[in-house]
Amino acid sequence: MKKLLLLTAIVVGFAPVFAQMPTPPAGMKPGGNMGNMSAHIYGKLTDNDGKPLAQASVLLMENKMDTVTKKSKQLLYKSALTQANGDFSFEDVPLKGRYVIKISSVGYKAYESQISFFSRNTDGSMAPPSTDKDLGNIKLTADSKELQGITVVSSSAPLIKLNADKKIFNVEKNIMSAGGTGVDVMRNVPSVNVDIDGNVTLRNSAPQLLVDGRPTTLSLDQIPADAIESVEVITNPSAKYDASGGGAGILNIVLKKNKKTGYNGNLRAGVDKRGALNGGADFNVRQNKINFSVSVNGNQNKARTTGTTDRVSQLTTPQTVTNQENYNKTTGGFLFGKVGLDYFATNRTTLSLSAMKVHGEFNPYELIGISTDSLYNSGKISSLSQRLSTGTREFNGQGLSFGFKHIFPKQGEELTVDANYFGGKNNNNSLYSTNYFTNTGAVSGTELQTALGNGSDKNFTIQSDYTLPLSKTAKLEAGVRAAIRSRVNVNDNYLYNDSAQQYLLIPSATSNYKNTDNVYAAYATYSNSIKDFSYKLGLRAESSNYTGTLTSSGETFKNSYPVSLFPSVFLSQKLNNRQELQLSYSRRINRPNFFQLIPFTDYTDKLNITRGNPNLVPEFTQSLELSYLKTFQKNSTFLGSLYYKHTDNLITRYLSQETDAVSGNTELINTYINANSSYAAGAEATVMNNLTKWWDISTNLNVYNSKVNTSNVTTTQQDALWSLFGKFNSNFKLPSNYAIQFTTTYQSKTNLPVSSGNTMGGPPMMQSQSSSQGYIKPSWGMDLAVKKSFLKNNAASVSLSVTDIFRTRINTQYSYSDYFTQTYSRLRDPQMFKLNFTYRFGKLDASLFKRKSNGGDNNATEGMQQ
Repeated sequence: MKKLLLLTAIVVGFAPVFAQMPTPPAGMKPGGNMGNMSAHIYGKLTDNDGKPLAQASVLLMENKMDTVTKKSKQLLYKSALTQANGDFSFEDVPLKGRYVIKISSVGYKAYESQISFFSRNTDGSMAPPSTDKDLGNIKLTADSKELQGITVVSSSAPLIKLNADKKIFNVEKNIMSAGGTGVDVMRNVPSVNVDIDGNVTLRNSAPQLLVDGRPTTLSLDQIPADAIESVEVITNPSAKYDASGGGAGILNIVLKKNKKTGYNGNLRAGVDKRGALNGGADFNVRQNKINFSVSVNGNQNKARTTGTTDRVSQLTTPQTVTNQENYNKTTGGFLFGKVGLDYFATNRTTLSLSAMKVHGEFNPYELIGISTDSLYNSGKISSLSQRLSTGTREFNGQGLSFGFKHIFPKQGEELTVDANYFGGKNNNNSLYSTNYFTNTGAVSGTELQTALGNGSDKNFTIQSDYTLPLSKTAKLEAGVRAAIRSRVNVNDNYLYNDSAQQYLLIPSATSNYKNTDNVYAAYATYSNSIKDFSYKLGLRAESSNYTGTLTSSGETFKNSYPVSLFPSVFLSQKLNNRQELQLSYSRRINRPNFFQLIPFTDYTDKLNITRGNPNLVPEFTQSLELSYLKTFQKNSTFLGSLYYKHTDNLITRYLSQETDAVSGNTELINTYINANSSYAAGAEATVMNNLTKWWDISTNLNVYNSKVNTSNVTTTQQDALWSLFGKFNSNFKLPSNYAIQFTTTYQSKTNLPVSSGNTMGGPPMMQSQSSSQGYIKPSWGMDLAVKKSFLKNNAASVSLSVTDIFRTRINTQYSYSDYFTQTYSRLRDPQMFKLNFTYRFGKLDASLFKRKSNGGDNNATEGMQQ
């Protein structure tokens, strides 16, 4: 019955899109429901010689119908005086009005022009909306030119915006992730799959994670969901983006920003079924040239995980069968704070400065029961053990970002410069206590091990981008970038010595190192269009180097990667009835990091011994994608894609058999290798249906075939698999300000995802596998959330959510190698209930600071910030 319900939900998601009526004719006027859409209009006034004109009168007149005469007349909506540099600006101008701008100054001829809120592309279709429009330099001379029309967009963005090369998901109002982290947000984003540990895959590969378009050392569980505005899914990035990260694409997390005149903010608080609390507050204020924002969030963690592992080993004679029972509990939490300042030096120049602080403390607890049966001809001999692991983990991170943006008078020309720093420190300690039992249950021995560690990360990035329109349709973009990263790691392991009555350091199980990693890049793209056909050609050049040192021994490892070129091609053809075809190609790279390269064997966790491989080389991925985009009535959208990715020298995890330097026993060592190649091919469809004013749904299906070729290192390989991933989301707006959100996901049997290169670990006793040596069994799950809004302007809301309603999101993996076969299964936090409260407040008032306006805005508004 459950699977029938799941299948019905997915089918319903696709069916309505094909029943949509044709779109209105291209010439139909934009209509109707403009809601609270608003625009920012600005420009600069000069004389005939280009010198700025100060103290000129600028009037924004609104055309309204006289109820008595039934004729249109002009009423003053806003007014301003130009500044010393000639700038003038009007904010929060409603889209639903019809306006005329009038400019006058003593000694100059008056200027008047209609303002249009909509513009069209060269093919006659409506141009994409924009919240800001530069009216350019206006000269008060007898031959004044007409101003171009402007386009504005609603302050309430649609939940999903589909482009042929990018999917943008607005998650601000996602009630399912309220009070959670970035992991909860990703669970509700189409195309993205999240496993039981919060690891994210995109088309069964790990994507590159960006925050506000920049690399980050933060993990998804360190970013509060309430700080995220939208998520951009880029499956085939152009040359403008970093070439590193392999061929899985990019997930860009866009944090919330607000630059409305006046002040606004919100307060949040919540609790889950185990009593874990979450809360936060945002505040934003803007007056004249200054915009200030501050955000604070806190989340407690009380996670629970249960799991089992069954392994048949081929290492020993006779054969052994091992069963493992796991119970994991983590308590703790984190705090996240951000402060931002924007200075609008002129209408065209903005300076931004922001600072971020993250602090987290966690106390992991793990109890593992292990039983091993040795199968002799004469019978069975068993061994029993139990390992208890406790510890603490603490991290402190801080970041600083500076941004400069200048918009030139020429439409579309702009220059940006960004500098970003993010660094952090961590401390951790763990105590492993292992008891060994006889067949009668008596303790036969105890082993005590402790690990003390600390480290730091520093990441600095500087980049500059320039856009130059060459004609009405042609555009050149270019940029440079440098990323400088460094890491220090100290991890000392000790075994308790009964004779010495103290813990003694184990040199062979101590991991102390430092490394630096630098990447330098430059790119250029050229785009143009010929009627309904457009193209974008790009080329990116990157080089990198790294240096690593084992601080205990003084050994140093260096490598320099020469300049590599990464082309990208995007071809697009607009068709009739709001349809578009796009073909894209790109080449990307995934360089091995120092953790993968360091030839040091880490015995910290005896059930998961790891070591790097200094002989690794970068992997290169070539991607080809064909997309079809169709927009129906009510902006319902269908996006279908066919894709193919081929990777040479794929970096993947691998097992080798060696002698443990600590125990002297034969053990399995987890390391990395370059496989011959891999490929993935598939078809993906994403549908957004606005069925009624109160019901919208989105559906994503991805059918793919993948294989990793490891014939260069082993004869044991996983056959190519056909797999299916689906995600369905439904939103209902009900009477009395109620809202319901329903989400379901399904993952069929699929190959193990290829390594992202971020970690060497894995679940206890789940030794890292090559992606060709196993598969993940099918799983599915359903989530539900209900929200009630109340008070004036729906300023307050309460939401209740439950995840994994039927306790079906069980992660089960089957893996095999020349050394063992293994089945591993875990379940984490099923049927998790969360209750959250939010209160929004705001006042859009240009006289907020009680300063006298310099001529201006005599129509300040007040109300809730939605």
